[in-house]
Amino acid sequence: MKRKRKPRFIWLLEILVIYTLMFAVVLSVGRSVLYGVKRSNVTILEDGDLKGTVTPEDAGTILIWDTDSTGKDGRREMSAILSQMRIPFVEKKAAEFTQADLEGKDIAVLSVTDLSVMKGSLTSLLDWVIQGHSLLFLYPPYNEETFLSISSHLGITSVKNSLAKVEGLHFTKNIMPGSSRDLSIMDAYESSLDVTLDGSCEVFLEAAGASDTPLIWRRALGNGTLVFDNLSFLEKAYRGFHCAAYSLLQDDCVWPVINGSTFYIDDFPSPVPEGDSQFIQKDYGMDIKDFYTHHWWKDVYNLSKQYNIRYTGLVIEDYSAQVDGVFPRNKDIQRFQYFGNMLLREGGELGFHGYNHMPLVPENFDYIGQYDSYRQWVSVDAMRNAMTELSDFCHDLFPNEEFHVYVPPSNIISEEGRRLLAEDFPEIRAIASLYLPDDNDVSYDQDFTVTEDGMIQTPRIISGYVLDDYMRTAAMSELYFHCVNTHFQHPDDVLDTDRGAALGWQELFSRLTDYVEWLNKALPQMRNLTGSELAGAVQRYDGLQIRREHTASGLKISLGGFNDEAWFYLRLNEGRPGHVTGGTVSRAADGLYLVKAASPEMTISISK
Repeated sequence: MKRKRKPRFIWLLEILVIYTLMFAVVLSVGRSVLYGVKRSNVTILEDGDLKGTVTPEDAGTILIWDTDSTGKDGRREMSAILSQMRIPFVEKKAAEFTQADLEGKDIAVLSVTDLSVMKGSLTSLLDWVIQGHSLLFLYPPYNEETFLSISSHLGITSVKNSLAKVEGLHFTKNIMPGSSRDLSIMDAYESSLDVTLDGSCEVFLEAAGASDTPLIWRRALGNGTLVFDNLSFLEKAYRGFHCAAYSLLQDDCVWPVINGSTFYIDDFPSPVPEGDSQFIQKDYGMDIKDFYTHHWWKDVYNLSKQYNIRYTGLVIEDYSAQVDGVFPRNKDIQRFQYFGNMLLREGGELGFHGYNHMPLVPENFDYIGQYDSYRQWVSVDAMRNAMTELSDFCHDLFPNEEFHVYVPPSNIISEEGRRLLAEDFPEIRAIASLYLPDDNDVSYDQDFTVTEDGMIQTPRIISGYVLDDYMRTAAMSELYFHCVNTHFQHPDDVLDTDRGAALGWQELFSRLTDYVEWLNKALPQMRNLTGSELAGAVQRYDGLQIRREHTASGLKISLGGFNDEAWFYLRLNEGRPGHVTGGTVSRAADGLYLVKAASPEMTISISK
């Protein structure tokens, strides 16, 4: 008699049961993962923790600007750069500038498109440089008669009538962290003067690709120094390049920085989307929940262990569209505990993203047609109730954790929402939205600063896994300007075609890994911080006052608004650092040094 065979579906059912039991064990283990209360490396300060003042420096820089749109753009960008470098400066309209405005100044910055508006004062300015001062052309002016008449003073031997198309950036000298790698320019256009230089010019940056147009160069002019910034990109993503051009003007340049690298994971932990993704099914043959656990999180987690990244996860309790009433507690907590405890165990931290993914905006807020699925809250009380539920939920799940960081859903928040957080949720000390302005004019963009209500602004510079050329350029720029990296990702980036899902997870993760490897090699001494630690670092940076004095042996740096430490970049265009008191110095690039001040008084000897 033949033995009966089990129907195929029975075998499949048995395998499914075994797999489900194994996964339940994994979740149970994750739920029981313990984490201790970690001591923060950089604590958030309280009012009055920053001590002391210093006598302000005299304004040694003058910013001369034109009233056309480009001149105004240059004025806006250079004003931000100098202010954040703590460089005292004065401003003057180009048409009103006279030689008398140079009295007591060492550096002039030209944000002028049409040099003819300066008339005879341009000659006076060049004579002043020849006598031993410094001049920066912030962007290329019009190629017209006045410019041609002084071009030899700038080291230019010839200039074409048409502009050069800049398709990429190539550093001829390693003056910025990470500058050993060329950068590509998205949407390249004819932007820079197509010039030939004489042998007296030292070129630091040139166009990559078909053109080798010089983009930043320096030359001696009599006893003074001239730097020409031929980039033309007057926007926030390029501030570090203009900062670099300014820092080349004199023998040395010192400015405060943040020194911190922070990686955020938005919507994590959160409810996992149900169902399948065509991309996940094609490559892995599993649903989204299983992919998140066995591939996405495994890879992202292992990357953090390899490079000592301490993620900041931002919690979403529920994905409902509710904006009023009683906000129910999410009872499905296993995955929250599993992912959250693993993140915390590795030295990461958790912050708030929202009860749901509805930005904190009132009924009169206009999404300008950008977010059809988003709703406005019916009242500030409703926002408060939802945030209170989220806070209670998180504290119940992670009783030893403090939640200091808030990330607005889709980087959108209203003034009413900001005020609610500042007044009603004192545990929240930092808002981490966007650094670069978004084209949709709805997103909340920030600088690294502390606002009047005490909220610390810790914007995220780059995002996602595609990491296009523009993001990589902005990342390198900010390594120089603020010595900072901030990046955010979402688990569901791998599901969205606009965020690269069609490339597949292996390719997306490869791109993220490549970026992390570049960052680690570019500035290995940069600190890996959580979101709240970055907030503490921004506090110390924002509150810092600085006085620079040249001595017979080098530099004396005096600090106000000091607590326990401060960080600086030191650019030495002549010499190298020697004996240091009150801190330490390490090399960051050719001629660039990262300085840690452990005392409000610091000296650095400089050997020629």
